[in-house]
Amino acid sequence: MGSFAVACSSPSSKDGDGDSGPKGEKSATNPFGVAANSTVEAAIFDGGYGTDYVDYTNQVLGSQVKGLKVQVKPVVDIAPQLQPRFVGGNPPDLIDNSGEDQIGFLGILDQLEELDDLFEANTYEGKKIADIVYPGVKAPGTFKDKFVALNYVMTVYGVWYSKTLFEENGWTPPKTWDEALDLGQQAKKKGKYLFVHGKEAATYYRTLLIDSAIKEGGDEVRLALENLEKGCWSHPAVQGVIKVMETMVKQKMFVPGGSGTQFQKAQAIWSNDQKALLYPSGGWIENEMKKATKADFQMTGFPSMTLTDKPALPWESLRAAAGEPFIVPKQGKNPAGAKEVLRAMLSEKAAANFSRTKLAPTIVKGTVPADGYGSTALVSQTKMLEAAGTNIFNYMFVETYGMNTDQLVPWNSFLAGDLDAKGLTSALQKISDKVREDDSVDKVKVS
Repeated sequence: MGSFAVACSSPSSKDGDGDSGPKGEKSATNPFGVAANSTVEAAIFDGGYGTDYVDYTNQVLGSQVKGLKVQVKPVVDIAPQLQPRFVGGNPPDLIDNSGEDQIGFLGILDQLEELDDLFEANTYEGKKIADIVYPGVKAPGTFKDKFVALNYVMTVYGVWYSKTLFEENGWTPPKTWDEALDLGQQAKKKGKYLFVHGKEAATYYRTLLIDSAIKEGGDEVRLALENLEKGCWSHPAVQGVIKVMETMVKQKMFVPGGSGTQFQKAQAIWSNDQKALLYPSGGWIENEMKKATKADFQMTGFPSMTLTDKPALPWESLRAAAGEPFIVPKQGKNPAGAKEVLRAMLSEKAAANFSRTKLAPTIVKGTVPADGYGSTALVSQTKMLEAAGTNIFNYMFVETYGMNTDQLVPWNSFLAGDLDAKGLTSALQKISDKVREDDSVDKVKVS
């Protein structure tokens, strides 16, 4: 939580006028008044999607604003590397504030440009941006009624497996945690494990826990966690899932040594070596592991398991939301140029390029063909979204308060078998309580 104090006390936290940087004349093709031949410095999280898709916008930027270029700088540890620049008043023009070390949004809220004018602008094809994106995509980037983060990717969270491997062994993706336990026993007979985890991504199992608990217990679970309520991690639905996970750890259904293994190497144990059957992740997983996935793996996803066969929400329910949040700092040298880069990313050409090369949908509707560019994972994401219908949910408290780094510690201990269910619950509750009781941290009431 130290990041909040640093950000809030920084000299760059004074309100900007939104008009800093080089100026150009505003027009239909230059709605933000970007100066010709100017440059945008973009710090882009180098994770599952890489950074080349932002580089790609250079192929379309010049068609609207002469000579405008974006210079992409890949970053892995967002907060440690970029918070000093916020403090110094010289942040990059555009930031993909993603990854396990993302900067807590509330701590820098007054230092960010609002992006409503972006959605009011036209696309490169002449259509209003607000009309060509999926409904609700502003919500995950809105804090205290300020729309400050453009979440570019439609992220579907689920559990992933090899359709080929399952068909070869006659296995069926589990719908309940009891079925998952049975599958784990079947995996043992084949000399395999049910799950695997890596140290930087141990909290993927937190996501699986919360998704399952919300489906089992309904909105009361989601709202308790979102609003940091006392005892929120002790809800029966949450505890039910934690205890099943504890049983799986004790029965050695997790590949050993994960808490000391770099997460992509751990994922390769699943995708390439096939020592583990299942892996919880977002839709970025296929692209992230495309160089370390066994041939004919046929990566496929399904919604998280429920505790019972009569959950509050149907099994088809899933967490899905716009993700990969892009922000424009007020104190950047070229905020108008940064907004123009985002407008370019929302062009049909750039959005289609992202889906084709990253095998994931953007927030731009109608850019993914029925065959998913040959991607079984992309096709399964589309099918999951269709099956879920209106039973789609999301939660933001981890990102809102920058909790992931702290939560990684107990999750790694738990999955390694060094911390029991009670200890994990206590540790997670302490992290939530610390934020709730810290008067210096602004809170977001979710209803």
